[in-house]
Amino acid sequence: MGKGDQRTRRGKIYRGSYGKTRPRKKKKPQQPRPPKPPEQKES
Repeated sequence: MGKGDQRTRRGKIYRGSYGKTRPRKKKKPQQPRPPKPPEQKES
């Protein structure tokens, strides 16, 4: 059980695949930015 074994975590990292033993990282939900106040033009 090492790099050549696809069932192990190390084997999945070596091959660059994902599965039960190596799930993909979940993306954190992005927080919405508060709207910027409109800029006032000087005349």
